[in-house]
Amino acid sequence: MKKNLLSILILVLLIVNIALTTVMMISVTGTNKKTAELVTSIATVLNLELYNPGGIPLADVPLSETETYDLTEMMIPLKHSTVVNEDGSTEVSSKQPYIMFTPSLYQNTKHEDYKANGGAEKMAERATMVQDVITRVVREHTLEECQEDLEGIRDEILEEIQKLFDSNFIFKIGLNGIKFG
Repeated sequence: MKKNLLSILILVLLIVNIALTTVMMISVTGTNKKTAELVTSIATVLNLELYNPGGIPLADVPLSETETYDLTEMMIPLKHSTVVNEDGSTEVSSKQPYIMFTPSLYQNTKHEDYKANGGAEKMAERATMVQDVITRVVREHTLEECQEDLEGIRDEILEEIQKLFDSNFIFKIGLNGIKFG
């Protein structure tokens, strides 16, 4: 009789253990889904996705097939910022903001358009046009936009340069020595 009672007690405890484990797994799975959604939304906000507007995945262009062309340092006036006063009214800032940087163009030397448009000599001939494109894109942004989303602006510059050349042999833009003023 003692052994049967002990077996029944062990069986009841085993069933309670299974029930509590099931409840715990259901609650952890729901929390895990919510955490995964939160991380995904944060990554989307921070734009951490692997996005390349040039169409060529960066991993597909090895360093040995990349040529860099550095343009001269550029100082570009930015759009005036909107300032919110203490009383809630808004006005346009009177101070002219600037951004300074040295742009670099990363070219794929194995691309079919590289021979016609790429290389240091041909890039030097078109440097003024490229700088004009960069200036047009950057001056449409405020200082705050440049500080918050420089990667997005870099992508806009790349898209416009690729439109200028009607090719994606330039697959990345580098902005070096960035200074705001």
